[in-house]
Formats: sequence, structure tokens, C-alpha cells
Amino acid sequence: MITYQTPVLEEWVDYNGHLRDAFYLLIFSYATDAFMSLAGIDPLRDQRSLFTLECHLNYLREVKAGTPVQVHTRVIAHDSKRLQLYHCLKAAGQDNMLAANEQMLLHVDLQGPHATPFSESTVQCLEHWLEGTRHLPLPAHSGRAISLHQKH
Repeated sequence: MITYQTPVLEEWVDYNGHLRDAFYLLIFSYATDAFMSLAGIDPLRDQRSLFTLECHLNYLREVKAGTPVQVHTRVIAHDSKRLQLYHCLKAAGQDNMLAANEQMLLHVDLQGPHATPFSESTVQCLEHWLEGTRHLPLPAHSGRAISLHQKH
């Protein structure tokens, strides 16, 4: 599902002429916010939110100012309180991935704050999205770790 769309703003571009690394994460953060809304998680209404526990970001291609981009989001897995989410950044109307972002998120009651189970309606949304992609292989950049393999 497409969760966020924006042109790359001029102020997001660095001295190399392409999207500054921090703004890739900003775009993915906005996509997570939009996803929360689609999943029925509304911090202002019900004092529940998602906190990021871990985040992996793969920079795959340069992105220039003015490029219209969109984030495609996929639910990889969830349990009662956690969610593994995968975002893919693409130029609008293109298939080539510009960046990939995997996040482990925790559902939090902001009044504690403390971890809390997802609502039944949110679990239904997550299961619906999972069911729609269960037949697909895991995304190429999902489940990766950073490592320098040393020769022995």
C-alpha cells in the first residue's frame, strides 16, 4: 500500500545534489505516521502510539530535488504488542527502489508510558494486510544485519 507521497524538497538536498540521508528517514517516519492512521492508532484520540525500537535503512539510489516519491508499506509480522514494518521508497510511477527501511515498532499506552496490546480492530487490519502479502517472498532488504565479514 502507498502510505506517503511527496516531492523531494530543495531544503532536503545536500552538497552532493541528492536527498540528504536524514531526510530518507523523515520520509519513512511520515509513512509510519500515515500507516498508524490506517491501522486505527491515533495518539490524540486514544493515547496509544507506536515507538520505534529498531530501524534499518538501506540507501539504494540517489534521489534529486523535485523528484516525486512515494512510500510503499508492507506488514512483515506482528505479535500482540510489536510490529515489523517494511517501507520501500520509489519514484512515483517507477518500479526501481530508491531506499528500503525496516522498522520494529512497539505499541505504547502514552499514559504510562508502557507497552500495551493492539486493539482488536488494529489486529484485524494487520492480519488483513498480512494475508494480502503472505504469498510473496520477504522483501530483499528485510531481516538484514550490519556486518563486516573478516577473513580468517
